[in-house]
Amino acid sequence: MFKSDIEIAQNATMKPIYEIADMVGIDEKYLEPYGKYKAKLNEDLLKSLEDKEDGKLVLVTAINPTPAGEGKTTISVGLGQALNKINKKAVIALREPSLGPVFGIKGGAAGGGYSQVVPMEDINLHFTGDMHAITAANNLLCAIIDNHLQQGNALRIDQRRILFKRCMDMNDRALRFVNVGLGGKINGIPREDGFQITVASEIMAILCLASDIHDLKKRLGDILVAYSYDNEPIYCRDLGVNGAMAALMKDAIKPNLVQTLENTPAIMHGGPFANIAHGCNSVKATKTALKLGDYAITEAGFGSDLGAEKFLDIKCRYAGLKPNCIVIVATIRALKYNGGVAKQDLSNENVDAVKEGVKNLEVHIENMQKYGVPVVVAINRFLTDTDAEIEVLSNSCKNLGCEFSLAEVFAKGGEGGVDLAQKVVAACEKPSNFKLLYDEKLPIKEKILTVAKEIYRAKDVAYTPNANKSIAEIEKLGLDKLPICVAKTQYSLSDDQTKLGAPKDFTITVKEVKVSAGAGFIVVYTGDIMTMPGLPKAPAAMKIDINEKGEIEGLF
Repeated sequence: MFKSDIEIAQNATMKPIYEIADMVGIDEKYLEPYGKYKAKLNEDLLKSLEDKEDGKLVLVTAINPTPAGEGKTTISVGLGQALNKINKKAVIALREPSLGPVFGIKGGAAGGGYSQVVPMEDINLHFTGDMHAITAANNLLCAIIDNHLQQGNALRIDQRRILFKRCMDMNDRALRFVNVGLGGKINGIPREDGFQITVASEIMAILCLASDIHDLKKRLGDILVAYSYDNEPIYCRDLGVNGAMAALMKDAIKPNLVQTLENTPAIMHGGPFANIAHGCNSVKATKTALKLGDYAITEAGFGSDLGAEKFLDIKCRYAGLKPNCIVIVATIRALKYNGGVAKQDLSNENVDAVKEGVKNLEVHIENMQKYGVPVVVAINRFLTDTDAEIEVLSNSCKNLGCEFSLAEVFAKGGEGGVDLAQKVVAACEKPSNFKLLYDEKLPIKEKILTVAKEIYRAKDVAYTPNANKSIAEIEKLGLDKLPICVAKTQYSLSDDQTKLGAPKDFTITVKEVKVSAGAGFIVVYTGDIMTMPGLPKAPAAMKIDINEKGEIEGLF
């Protein structure tokens, strides 16, 4: 009988978190338990590991996905379990789920089938409260801004030029644009405002890039929140609230330790979206995993044109990380989707569509090879995949000199990823000549053009008048020498989600450019990307319930 993800997770035999910590040599004094199966890793752990040699770093990314996603987390978890099956000490470093997709369309982010992190319900819902701490810190700053306006506005903040938005960790399109301060003088100064989803907040990005609590506090102070009537920049530190925000996040900055269904240690921490943010878990989590294991398996959101590019050009740049292998996850259904097949027909064999869709995979392989890192393709296998479809894919990988593995980790756990694990180990033994795609000191438009041409395969970039004005302001502030973070649709290499496969001769249109000075990158908005997603017609929330035994049902 087929079991759902949550049924598999609820029947798992978990080990107490102290035992999981002991497997990788973590002393009890470094653990702050959140119940029996979750724990925070305190600040002193990473310091105690400073002299230990790093393991091999493996990045898991993907091709352009279908709306349901292609199982990057499932492959990441399965690969970690498979490495332990072949007697390699692996630690997995993942992002935390957002409640937006949990109750929206994609579901949770704890893996799937027999390659999950557990306790699955806790991880997908409130976990250890990190998302709530980020939300609270974000909204404290917003409350302070509006209070400053109400209490005399000593900084002369122009309420028409407030850049920092409120946030909540839920898909709610009705909150994208709101008016606040209505109802008379006692309720504040009326102004236009809006909400982002928490994972799009600059504070999430700051958490994921901060080295410690003191760096976190400084970065929070560097957030550009508004301009004055005199066109002068106003930073969070000018409002004197970054210390209080850091206090709210004193526990959130500590990585979380959990385990997989096969008791492989997993560190989950941070979770910015990759289509609207930089899409990687925290630097602290990844560095800790590198110190604890011979192999650290981490992931970056959506396709390699988004998450992997940002992992490599933002996270690796700041953290000094050098990946030893990149795994590109593909599915036959996503190849058919990129080959023009409608969602409802993806289960039907269509060799011609696979041949067309393989062009998308080929671009992702070539893009990752540009960074000088060995590439392995992992096919997240589904029951509907046919031998003829898989053969097309296998031949394509051979032609590009890329290793290829059929992974059945969803159905078989670590055992279904042994071949993938062996190929990843072999790839990690090859030279990795990692190099960044661009010099961050280049002009903003040159950096954007480099990413657009080299990764998206665009012929050119166009700018709206508003984008040009924003770039000029960023240059005036002297903040133009930062890496870029492109907000773009995940469904296409272009900025148009309807252009599937490997589009050519298109122009990327930059609509808006903002600087995330605290995080340390420039956000470039393209297409119709929304920083507050909406719910689908039939949200996943409608299938989630709690039964008479107090057990959660319908979560996936």
